Amino acid sequence: MNVLHPNKKAAIITLLTNGISQREIERKVRVDRKTVRKYARMLNKNKVTESATVELSKSPGVATGSVESVDQNPPPRPPAQETSALVTASSDDAYPVPAHARSACEEYRPWIEEQVRLGRNAVSIYQDLVERFAFEHKYNSVKRFCRALRRKNPIQYDRLEFGPGEEAQVDYGLGAPTRLPGTNTYRRPRLFVMTLKYSRRCFRKVVWKSSQVVWAKLHEEAFRYFGGTTRYVVLDNLKEGVIKPDIYEPELNPVYAAVLAHYYVVADPARVADPDRKGSVENAIQHTQDTALKGRRFESIEEQNQWLMHWEERWASLRIHGRMKRQVQEMFEEEKPFLQSLPLNSFAYFSQETRTVQDDGTIQVHDCYYAALPAKLHTKVMVRIYDQEIEIIDPKTLEVIRRHVKGQRKGMVFMEENDRIFNPSRQTGRLLAQAAAIGPCTETLCKKLFEGEGRLEHRRMRGIIALARKHSAGHIEQAAKIALERGLRSSRIIRKLVERIVEADLAEKEKTSSALTQEHSLIRSPQDYALFFETHAAGNGCHPHILQ
Repeated sequence: MNVLHPNKKAAIITLLTNGISQREIERKVRVDRKTVRKYARMLNKNKVTESATVELSKSPGVATGSVESVDQNPPPRPPAQETSALVTASSDDAYPVPAHARSACEEYRPWIEEQVRLGRNAVSIYQDLVERFAFEHKYNSVKRFCRALRRKNPIQYDRLEFGPGEEAQVDYGLGAPTRLPGTNTYRRPRLFVMTLKYSRRCFRKVVWKSSQVVWAKLHEEAFRYFGGTTRYVVLDNLKEGVIKPDIYEPELNPVYAAVLAHYYVVADPARVADPDRKGSVENAIQHTQDTALKGRRFESIEEQNQWLMHWEERWASLRIHGRMKRQVQEMFEEEKPFLQSLPLNSFAYFSQETRTVQDDGTIQVHDCYYAALPAKLHTKVMVRIYDQEIEIIDPKTLEVIRRHVKGQRKGMVFMEENDRIFNPSRQTGRLLAQAAAIGPCTETLCKKLFEGEGRLEHRRMRGIIALARKHSAGHIEQAAKIALERGLRSSRIIRKLVERIVEADLAEKEKTSSALTQEHSLIRSPQDYALFFETHAAGNGCHPHILQ
């Protein structure tokens, strides 16, 4: 039993004798309730009376049976109560308490226990007690009673065990107060901690601000600090790591996912509101705050990081872990061969954005313009922006469509000749293909036109090809042959030449048609048809389709 001041001993005994509840004695005398219970048990067995009298007689200024000299104002004396009637608070509590200190909920214990097992809160239980049983006491009595019942049936959690090199856990906490650069103001930066699940070895670093890139870079620093990577990393559903939490398919931010893929690490986000899944890193953060940073302040964030690194090497890694009963550094040396090897090159960080392909086939990124073909106009594409280049990615297939050197000043345009919507070479190829569809002479003529003055001849080429809308390919081919022979280049002259060929062809057809005769053995004479109509009109009953 703790050694108490004689005055407090006397106060406890006196208050118990006068029927004051243990809770009230704890509040007034300011001692632990367990101590009060011990004196209550001794008082009940009549083993403390004599010793208390002796102690009180030795206490200066304290009269036996009085509490006038207690180090506080004497408690108000309650109405006279039967002090001999001591009852047990519950079947699980062996300490006797006065009758009036018994919980008002005790007689409803079976029913309340059932409600607690059903997961109902104290408010709903209190309301039902009032409605069903005419309960006349306060809500606080029900709340305390329910709290005690829940403490007796704690939730059991699974003890997770992992092999060396299998899992790491990461999370943010708060660091020690640190002076903001250029000011006299102190702020608490964010404390990043990665803990190896097997050995409990930790990497710690504080940063002022976090982002997707900062979060990913801290992981990379931790991997290189340990000299390898685990196969899995467990994290909370913070926005820097997880864009869209989901039990089955959580969506990671693209930069973080790319970093983990670069180091062959798989992310395993914890379920929402399930901090126990990453209890190791939670404990590591608490240990860091309570031991390494408690009561300290730093003049710069670099100073705090140096201290954290020193503290980890000098103290944290050499401690005996309370649960494993082994030195952390010893277990880390055992785990280190099981870590995955680091890649030779560091990860190239990027920021990812979404852009729309404009009417000219380009996208705008930081006031520069980049060709996005073969992406279709007015469609959305993903853009990864690196330090020296950008990548344009198809959002459906995640394939890289184009790569460009990153522009160094505003207004720069990155397009090749084939990327232009109005491309002379592309237009020439299209026109020559249309000419070839008309005929070889037309194609040869268009080629010679283009060889003469280049893109300026596109209009003449279009004029020749447009003749196919009104005239046949044969007529155009004849005109093109004549133009090649005579060295004609004007589309207007070639058009008139085609018209003349067409007119001559029509005249020839009319001449041939007029030369035809109607005298043939299979053709009836006009006289035969005249006789037929006369006979039919006279009503001789001849069938109109049959000639006699």
